[in-house]
Amino acid sequence: MENPMDPVKIPIEDTLDLHTFLPRDIPDLLEDYLAECLKAGLYSVRIIHGKGKGIQKRRVQGLLQKNPLVSSFKDAPPEAGGWGATLVELKRDFCKNNLNEIGEL
Repeated sequence: MENPMDPVKIPIEDTLDLHTFLPRDIPDLLEDYLAECLKAGLYSVRIIHGKGKGIQKRRVQGLLQKNPLVSSFKDAPPEAGGWGATLVELKRDFCKNNLNEIGEL
């Protein structure tokens, strides 16, 4: 039987939907997800935060702005979620040796 306190393992794909996660978990989740994307060779990802009042979007984009793995980000076009999603470009030249230190950021 799984312990409810065990970390949830999610597949690393180019889209992360934050609807199923608690707001308090999002900062660590985003950091871990972006690091795993780099390790998997995914440099363009989409973060779905939802439309709502824009609170989650501002929070996510604030976290992206501070993340050293992020090269750039922008609102998704309408066909990819519009203002309910953010497209993220990761730094392709980020040294793979630095990925081992990500947890210490």
